[in-house]
Amino acid sequence: MAHELKVGDHVRWSSEAGHVSGTITKVHVRDFEWHGYTRHCTADEPQYEIKSDKTEHVAMHKGSALHHA
Repeated sequence: MAHELKVGDHVRWSSEAGHVSGTITKVHVRDFEWHGYTRHCTADEPQYEIKSDKTEHVAMHKGSALHHA
């Protein structure tokens, strides 16, 4: 599913607090630093930066954790 997601898509994912939804704001296709850690990704396995609908918190997830909302 990862290759089907793009900036602007509304998605949902599971967290400790239950289901969360938000909008993809950026697609990362190369390794990058995030909160002091290196996040690994490629064009075939990107990571998605998502802004939560409720809290506006920014989260980072692989495509396998996301579903279209």
